[in-house]
Amino acid sequence: MTTQAQPQHQPASEPTSEPKHPRAAYSDGPRLLADIGATHARFALETAPGALRDVAVLLCDDYPGIEPLLQAYLAQANAGRISHAAFALANPISGDFIRMTNRDWQFSTDEVRRTLGLNTLLIVNDFTALAMALPGFRPEDLMQVGGGKPQANAVAGVLGPGTGLGVSGVIPTVDGFVTLGSEGGHVNFAPSDEREFAILQYAWREWRHVSNERLISGPGMEIIYRALAQRNGVSVKIRSSAEIISGALDQHDPLCLEVLECFSGMLGGAAANLGVTLGAFGGIFIGGGIVPRMGEWFKTSPFRARFEAKGRFTDYVAQIPTYVIMTPNPALNGVSAILSEHLRNRSGANTLMERVQNLQHELSPAEQRVASLVIEHPRKVLSEPIAEIAKLADVSQPTVIRFCRSLGFTGLADFKLKFAGSLTGTIPVRHSQVRMTDSTHDLSAKVIDNTVSAILKFRDQLDVHSIDRAIEILRKAKRIEFYAMGNSRVVALDGQHKFFRFRIPTSSYGDSHLFSMAAELLGPGDVVIAISTAGQLPELLGAVDTARAAGADVIAITSSKSALARKASICLAVDHAEDSTTFLSMISRILQLLLIDIMAVGISLGPQGEAAGEGDSERRRLLISHLDS
Repeated sequence: MTTQAQPQHQPASEPTSEPKHPRAAYSDGPRLLADIGATHARFALETAPGALRDVAVLLCDDYPGIEPLLQAYLAQANAGRISHAAFALANPISGDFIRMTNRDWQFSTDEVRRTLGLNTLLIVNDFTALAMALPGFRPEDLMQVGGGKPQANAVAGVLGPGTGLGVSGVIPTVDGFVTLGSEGGHVNFAPSDEREFAILQYAWREWRHVSNERLISGPGMEIIYRALAQRNGVSVKIRSSAEIISGALDQHDPLCLEVLECFSGMLGGAAANLGVTLGAFGGIFIGGGIVPRMGEWFKTSPFRARFEAKGRFTDYVAQIPTYVIMTPNPALNGVSAILSEHLRNRSGANTLMERVQNLQHELSPAEQRVASLVIEHPRKVLSEPIAEIAKLADVSQPTVIRFCRSLGFTGLADFKLKFAGSLTGTIPVRHSQVRMTDSTHDLSAKVIDNTVSAILKFRDQLDVHSIDRAIEILRKAKRIEFYAMGNSRVVALDGQHKFFRFRIPTSSYGDSHLFSMAAELLGPGDVVIAISTAGQLPELLGAVDTARAAGADVIAITSSKSALARKASICLAVDHAEDSTTFLSMISRILQLLLIDIMAVGISLGPQGEAAGEGDSERRRLLISHLDS
């Protein structure tokens, strides 16, 4: 894993980064951002999107651990109350406990969060952060090397030689970006000519496995220097990577120049491999602290020629642009984006209305007029067609669509759906992976969000025709029996409780022997409700066959592609995927319970119109009593 190489003489602080146009400050105070490497730790307070103040660099050697380091910066910056923070760390990130590979530091993420009094603390790998910064780079932040043009909404790759070789990528999605966690720097090094093979042989003397990181890094540049000196038969003193770069560019030392040429060619080969692996037509970006030191010389280096030397795929890679990241503190931009995305999608965080307000300054002038209409007249935007919205905002209809897409939606209909939920007190949600590093606050929010997201998706996919048929059968049922085992048993008991209160003879069996015997006693007019997440239990399938043979109807609450679904009279599908071999089927159980509730309400309402009799009125009364209790 990489850490970015730093200049030899580092200032104690750096200029504050302020946006060209003032942006609304965060309502909950500044956010703490950090990029912690092997030698230096870079910090900043972000007061508004893209607005950094108190940017500072501290030496890690001056502190015995991460908490004293953080406390020192916060005291220096006079930060006050901080609610949210995100750090990039030159380290693999897995679980709450982190043991740094490049320092004798270890800590619990949640303990650090509690010590600092934070509501949120995210810790990510440094190259994950760098990948997340890519979409926000401006032309002046980059130096293009060679040709190629980036394609819109395409994958981009990033690699950076520093203390190691970091590798990552970023994939655009409908509502943002997904970064790749990667250890791609540890792929085998592959020489392209006799000189590089000689360098590999030199490295083999010390390591049986020679990765790209061994040679395409700061320490790797020093190995190349020693290997080429031996190959050329010259005696040299040991030089650091910084001294090699200076010797080549300032002193025009022939050996140092050869090292830089060899290093740049190797980097070009690694970049090309990453480009074809990812299909990175959004570009390949070079980060880290080594290549930016080479400046304009790197444009004339063998990097791009080697990048395009792909045989049959030369034309393929020639389309991919390559850039050197020249802006300072790029990882801080990345952790800022990751933290903003996390807070934007977390339960209890910004509503969609607040999101429109926060992002308004980033939109074009025409899109800002649409945003103002949304903020000032939200109900009108929900109720009016696109032509009227465009007229009210004094923009074209395509501008309304662009506004929706700028917020990450596919179009106006998608925006209205999420916006309606935001206005009625619910929140737009999507599935979020629960991780070992999550605090109780965050995992609680994710569990709720994931459940709500699954319910909304389930609602949109309901087979209403099948539900109508099931309700009609249940209204006429002489008796209802529930068959279920394991985690589905609680759903069957809930159904028995509800339907029995409607004065329908109802029973529930959770033992395979008992429901097999019970199925033999059924006849026409009886109904079995069989509940199973996977729908593959042999005992349950056998009981269903017996019930059908006896003339009973079977309503299955199960996966639409299961054996149980095929055997049933009616299938009410629950196709939410869960790994039931490892985890309890939590969300599937909730969706099954919802189907029981839907059928119960349907039965209570009775036939529509004047045909409803006293029995149906009594069922309605019982339902209302049940819901009120």
